[in-house]
Amino acid sequence: MSFGVFIKYLAVMASVTYLIRLIPMLLIKKQIRNRFIRSFLYYIPFSVLTVMTVPVVFFSTSSVISAAVAFAVAVILTVLGKKLITVAAFSCIAVFVTEMILNFLP
Repeated sequence: MSFGVFIKYLAVMASVTYLIRLIPMLLIKKQIRNRFIRSFLYYIPFSVLTVMTVPVVFFSTSSVISAAVAFAVAVILTVLGKKLITVAAFSCIAVFVTEMILNFLP
């Protein structure tokens, strides 16, 4: 890719990102009081992060099985209320152990 094409792509991406943030600020002048809309807007970042992260989880390891085991460990620890660093560490350990077990199987 040439530098000129890269700059064009970068400009389009920057303008689209800026417009997505600018348009709501221009259109909505007063505070939103509707409970439904406020709760909807509150959960958008969480849902977008989930939609972007979960599919990648299953293809980030050499085996879908080890990814599924790590995902299950992460979900269980999250439901139990563990901190993020604990969930991440145990998920990594789960992938490592599962990959080791899968390497020993015929």
